[in-house]
Amino acid sequence: MFYKSTRNSNLKVDSAQAISQGISEDGGLFVPESIPSLTLDEVKHISGLSYSERAAYIFKKFLTDFTDAEIQYCTDNAYNTKNFETENIAEIAHLFDGTYMLELWHGPTCAFKDMALQILPYFLTTSAKKLKIDKKIVILVATSGDTGKAALEGFKDVEGTQIMVFYPENGVSSMQKRQMTTQEGSNVGVCAIKGNFDDCQSGVKKIFTDDEVKKALEENKLMFSSANSINWGRLVPQVVYYISAYASLAADGEIEPGEKLNVVVPTGNFGNILAAYYAKKMGLPLGKLICASNINNVLTDFINTGVYDRNRKFYATCSPSMDILISSNLERLLYMLSGENDAQIREWFTALSNEGRYEVTDDIKAKLSEEFYAGFCDDSETKATIKNIYDKYSYVCDTHTAVAVKVYEDYRRATGDTARTIIASTASPYKFSSSVLEAISPDFSSDDEYALVDRIAELSDIAVPESLADLKNKPVRFTGSIDKEEMSDFVMKSLNIK
Repeated sequence: MFYKSTRNSNLKVDSAQAISQGISEDGGLFVPESIPSLTLDEVKHISGLSYSERAAYIFKKFLTDFTDAEIQYCTDNAYNTKNFETENIAEIAHLFDGTYMLELWHGPTCAFKDMALQILPYFLTTSAKKLKIDKKIVILVATSGDTGKAALEGFKDVEGTQIMVFYPENGVSSMQKRQMTTQEGSNVGVCAIKGNFDDCQSGVKKIFTDDEVKKALEENKLMFSSANSINWGRLVPQVVYYISAYASLAADGEIEPGEKLNVVVPTGNFGNILAAYYAKKMGLPLGKLICASNINNVLTDFINTGVYDRNRKFYATCSPSMDILISSNLERLLYMLSGENDAQIREWFTALSNEGRYEVTDDIKAKLSEEFYAGFCDDSETKATIKNIYDKYSYVCDTHTAVAVKVYEDYRRATGDTARTIIASTASPYKFSSSVLEAISPDFSSDDEYALVDRIAELSDIAVPESLADLKNKPVRFTGSIDKEEMSDFVMKSLNIK
């Protein structure tokens, strides 16, 4: 299995190179040259395996240059009860008849990003050894809240690496900010950017492709890699939990083998729902892929019209991890839907960079409509949904998951489709305590983040995660804030490069 760049189909590398490099030198994203198959017999087989064993089974299809022992080393070290609070790793909760919550937040940072970022450090260091890389790997991360902490936690004190995380100064929740700014580890750095997530993401991509910066790194025996979902090593672990969830539901008799299962995903950067698309293309019987956005609804408009236009007002919402107007992983989807037309991809994404807009062909519009449904909701609808779920089912969900539930409800009303459906629940409600309590306990208010946490604990059956409780007494280590134009200088200074 080789990997090609979305902007140069002639460029081919193996998975170790794709993972260690993170992004192609031409600015494109690495994609597998073909999608491996998955049969119903295989789904039945893996239903009897642990999550770690299921992951290893799927990874062997994509990471063919890794030995079985190397893959087993990575999965065993990532998916265990030391890192996750449950043996199942990803729990499935029954919300109402035929609808399930795939709880992806039982890892060390209480967000779905842990599912990938607990294993990425093992993928990356194993890849470096395979390639005989003798350079320190510098990992740059742009985050809208959850990726940053998950990456910091995954890479802290990992030998041969250094990680720097950039987050929008006023674009994350107070708990997300506390998680990042108190991060322990000798090889970590965190810095706020005076701007939004798109500014952080664009800044990181610019640094990656800056020839002067790359030359300086080469002279100092350093190399860049990424922990964002632009890195294939971040994306492929997300394919696993959709396959695993289907296998578990079939084994429990909740669905018949071969029965189509709809998937609902709250998404901003399009990585999580793209992973479901890959699982479907492998052969997993998935139906409609329902893309849920907040009021920053650039993806909703794109899927419904074929026009991607980031020239719009940016909103800071109560679901901040979705406050994104440039969805990087869409490039991978469009590369596949266009028949791997790299020239077309270069044209569209150059237009996006220069003009903030592009429009796809009628053929691709039809393919998008066939595979995806898209909808959005605002903050008031998000909080009303949290309240409704709590009142009906005594289930407390976070603001991002609530967006998914609301859009799914709209989908059912609009289409009449009552097929069994799994909703990706992407974060613990404790990470967004203020907004959650505004919904379910509006009379309670406090400036103390941990008073809010305690109140949610009183109202729900969800124990306060130990990793969040421990933050209360940790000292803040990182207080810096810079303009987006200063990001490159910050990186060079952090690396002691003049």
